[in-house]
Parts: sequence; structure tokens; C-alpha cells
Amino acid sequence: MLVVEDEESYVEALRAGLSREGFSVRIARDGAEAMTMFEAARPDLVLLDLMLPKMSGLEVCRRIRAQANVPIIMVTARDAEIDTVVGLEVGADDYVTKPYRIRELVARMRAVLRRSAGPEAGAVEGVLAVGDVSLDSERHEVTLRGQLVRLPLREFEVLELLMINAGRVVTRDTLIDRVWGGDYVGDTKTLDVHIKRLRAKLEDDPAAPARITTIRGLGYRFEAPRPVS
Repeated sequence: MLVVEDEESYVEALRAGLSREGFSVRIARDGAEAMTMFEAARPDLVLLDLMLPKMSGLEVCRRIRAQANVPIIMVTARDAEIDTVVGLEVGADDYVTKPYRIRELVARMRAVLRRSAGPEAGAVEGVLAVGDVSLDSERHEVTLRGQLVRLPLREFEVLELLMINAGRVVTRDTLIDRVWGGDYVGDTKTLDVHIKRLRAKLEDDPAAPARITTIRGLGYRFEAPRPVS
């Protein structure tokens, strides 16, 4: 992957943190260098700072998008809505605002990589499917064994994030940040309530969940139940 960042403190933290997560990291420190490295290496993911020397992140994003459909996550130090809107309009797949947590960043990276991979085993025409649970984000529909399961918006968003990362742990912080927003200051037990409600609707035995499992001290993982032998 290509990281385009000119703040040295972020460069070193990203190099170390992303390498630990198994990513091969190349660093560009300005927009012009970013384009040179992108054209030479053709990375499978770009983490792109908005404010860069020599060429802005928005211009880099435009130029990359004109050449390839590689996933791009925009990074901004400003929380203004216009930055987000413009970044997404020129082709970014997602965005994060500084300061951010490495764990949240990695979750977003894996999510955009998963989406960019296109339909996979069990996924048809944009529908996520894990075991006997299917989720259609465009229609806002969830089915269990072909039967429609009605979910309020927040429960749907929690389930979607878990299913996008099926088989991986999604931390509590990531779920709260992505579903309720990074500035959420309410009771974190709200997440537990939503997980409990999802289990009541999707688990054969909510008291012994097989689809939405708790990873103690970290968060939750969605997986297909193992067949009973």
C-alpha cells in the first residue's frame, strides 16, 4: 500500500502500526512523489493526506482515479463537512479525520479492500452473505434463511460493519466510531444493547450466540455457525 503523508510523526506511527498488521508500506511525503510512486508500484490501497506539499491530496486523488480504481482513503486534519464531501466527490472511497486510532484506520482499510474486491464467495450483486444471513445495503434488507428480518437503522449499520469484516474482530471503539460517530459521548452500553437485539433476531440460541461472538476485551466477530456433526 502507499501512504502519502508529510507529517513525520504520523509517518513513523503508520509505518510501524500498519507493518504490524501485515501491510507492506511505501511512503510518499508530497503529492508529486505520490504520483511517481503510484505509477511505478501500482499499490492496492492508497492512504492519502489532504494537505500536501507540491500537489494537494485532492489533485492526487483525481489523477489516481483517472488511471485506476484502487481504493483511496482520504486523511484530513480538518473536520469541516466540505472537506469530506469534496474528497468523496473526486473519488475517495472513505475518509478519516486526524487524530485517528490505528485500529479504526485498519478496520476501514480492510473494509474498502473487501468492497473493492467485488463479489466473492457468497456475495451476489452487492449483497453480503455469510452463512445463512444475507444483507442488501441498497435495499436495506436482511434475510435469515431467506426470511426477511426487520432491523432499525443502527442495528442494520452494526450488522453491516460486522459482516463486511466477517471472520475478523471488530473492536468496540471501531463500531462506536463508525456507527455513532467519533464525537459520540453517550453510554457505551448502547452498543451492547444493539448486539443483544441483533442476537435475538439472528441467533438460534441468543444465550449461546454462534454468529455474533464476543471476543473478550476487544469486540465482536461475525461468522457462519459451524455445522453440527
